[in-house]
Amino acid sequence: MDESMIVGKNHLRVDAWEKVTGNAKFTNDYTAPGLLFARLVTSPFAHAKIKSIDTSLALKLPGTKAVLTGQHFPFLTGSLLKDRPVLAVEKVRYHGEPVAVVVAKSDHEAKLAAEAIQVEYEPLPVVNTVLDALAEGAPLIHENLGMYKVVKPAAPEPNTNIAHRQKIRKGNMEKGWANSEVVVEASFSYPKSDHAAMETRCIRAQISAGGNVTIYSASQSPFVIKKLISRYFNVDAGKITVHTPFVGGSFGGKAAVCLEFIAYMASKAVNGKEVKLVISREQDMLSAPCHIGLEAKVKLGCTKDGLIQAAELSYWFDGGAYADQGLAIARAGAVDCTGPYHIENVWCDSLCVYTNRPYATSFRGFGHSELMFAIERAIDMMAKKLNIDPLVLRQKNAIRAGNTTPTQVVLTRSNIGSLIKCLSRLKEIINWDEGARIEIDENKVRAKGIGCLWKAPTSAPNATSGAVLSFNNDGSVNLSIGAVELGQGTKTVLAQIVAERLKMDMSKVHVTMEVDTRTNPEHWKTVASTATFMVGNAALEAVKDVIAQLRQVGSVALRCSPEQLEVGYEKVYLKHNPNIFIEIKDMAAGFMFPNGNAVGGQLIGRGNFIMQHLSHLDPTTGRGVPGPTWTVGAQAIEIELDKRDFTYKILRAASVIDAGKVINYKTAESVTMGGMCMGLSIASQEGFQFDSNGLVQNPNFRSYKLMRLTDIPEYIVEFVETPQIDGPYGARGLGEHGVIGIPGALANSLSIAVGGELNRLPLTPENIWKQVRGDSK
Repeated sequence: MDESMIVGKNHLRVDAWEKVTGNAKFTNDYTAPGLLFARLVTSPFAHAKIKSIDTSLALKLPGTKAVLTGQHFPFLTGSLLKDRPVLAVEKVRYHGEPVAVVVAKSDHEAKLAAEAIQVEYEPLPVVNTVLDALAEGAPLIHENLGMYKVVKPAAPEPNTNIAHRQKIRKGNMEKGWANSEVVVEASFSYPKSDHAAMETRCIRAQISAGGNVTIYSASQSPFVIKKLISRYFNVDAGKITVHTPFVGGSFGGKAAVCLEFIAYMASKAVNGKEVKLVISREQDMLSAPCHIGLEAKVKLGCTKDGLIQAAELSYWFDGGAYADQGLAIARAGAVDCTGPYHIENVWCDSLCVYTNRPYATSFRGFGHSELMFAIERAIDMMAKKLNIDPLVLRQKNAIRAGNTTPTQVVLTRSNIGSLIKCLSRLKEIINWDEGARIEIDENKVRAKGIGCLWKAPTSAPNATSGAVLSFNNDGSVNLSIGAVELGQGTKTVLAQIVAERLKMDMSKVHVTMEVDTRTNPEHWKTVASTATFMVGNAALEAVKDVIAQLRQVGSVALRCSPEQLEVGYEKVYLKHNPNIFIEIKDMAAGFMFPNGNAVGGQLIGRGNFIMQHLSHLDPTTGRGVPGPTWTVGAQAIEIELDKRDFTYKILRAASVIDAGKVINYKTAESVTMGGMCMGLSIASQEGFQFDSNGLVQNPNFRSYKLMRLTDIPEYIVEFVETPQIDGPYGARGLGEHGVIGIPGALANSLSIAVGGELNRLPLTPENIWKQVRGDSK
């Protein structure tokens, strides 16, 4: 086996056969005699007082076992700021907010009981946009904002609708503007949207007679669920087990912990019997947390030859009714506020703003596709004003080793990679030199647009991960980890990392697919494109541990020092004479000499990883170390537009990303393509539509438009490889990055095609027509 046999090669996904044969089991696949079912009652108003809730009729219906309202949950939740009741208390703050939950013997009976609950509301003024929320005299969505408990660093502003303000103050703005000979200023809009995962949110909960709690959840955060159930309900953590089987897509939406509290309380209300809560597609779109929206104002100043001198950036993230991860997204938006460009003088205010819209949580890219849409449009507008090639302008200002980030981290070749190389390769594969705009005939035009990307993983400074290795008597190894397989191929990549270090065939590495918080080592949560980096490093530590054990036992068996031994190819052998060896299978449970004496014991390796040298951001300047690395890349879109009605076809989409070291090319390519498809869908047609009362008008897949198979363009994906020194085999995060630069690239290509500035998404033909004619709405 060559040293490069595993890492950097394509290997079949470890979950492939289970999924293609339909044998993979998801949370909702489970049923059993005596299983009870829960249904939510949700608000038809975006903002209203709850005057009364009448549950009497529901309780009389056949099959009804329990009804719970907000009075049963006397606490507020929130990952950074505790501002959200589990079920609405006193008032509702968004259309679809859960008000009550019913438990019944069957799903049908639960549905009938939920429909029988009578809730009397008194409508309140609706705050429908972030601009409305920030206006003087705007109705307060959270009157008690100043009294909420701050869980992690947050800066809510009492008596306003601002849940958090993150400041970036770098350099000298007066100097920056003084050196700026050309200035561009514009506003941008990115709508709230849905995660649109194939599987809707689903939870099962049960409490045993002895007080043990068992939860099955389609979640990215099983260990967080365990901690929060313990914290909020005063249950010993050791009595709580959370299982996460296969998850049918997530894209960040299942990182939030919300319905798990309801399922736990529902089980408690029926004496611990098992309760399943599966929400419908409509409730998944209305009631569960969504993809954040953004209103932005960007002002850039540069010299006549195109060197950016100053950036003044205002990002108003639409966090919706509750802060949740919207607060962290606003912080992440500030951290990378300039895009992957070297700018010495930066002023940024990034706000998480309350509105009477569904609250937001993590979404693939964590605020970066939103801010990059604004930045990349502004860069193209600057190139147009300067009469400079947009690609050349990006090359002139590309961030690189030796530069500093907005939070004043000094970059190295290892932690930033090479955006210049990405742009150079992108230029070649899309044939940029043929021209960004080509007239096909009197009605049609073909155009290309570029969008760059970067992102640092947004994690807790002390985020941790573990890995455990154990051996079977055939010499194969079991890898136990707490990362969740969401469809991104993480467990395949982690198996490759272990196989590479042990010089072992991939078929000999067995990865636990379901996460069990009692038996798997803890992993912070499967978000932020960090699983390969964090768990990969933990797995390498576990391999290092077992190799030390194998050498120690082998040294006794082979009568030599441990330093004289090497491990690989399912053997422990002498470095200077590989023909003298012991097979690992003969050592898996201890080695026995011919006379019956034994040494060693069961081989169990353990490894752990914790983020290092990260820090909180200074509240006044934003200075700090938010992450271990940045992934950079460049993307391009080619479209063909009909000038008569602004309909268009997306012809090609290209990405070149610096992935550090690609562990599995097919997996990396497919996850990037998936992100590109998502970015195109969001930019071209997705987005919630709200009426004047804040009600969502398209909460289903008949009216909420997604890209279809016939819309899919040709995808081109390539990678630059600048190894990250502290990454496993040099790998850096890649899962989210395919989506980040795509909205900006599409908007740039269409702006070039129409000869105007398209700064509001989604770019439907109607929306393009409105912007071309100057309609601001």
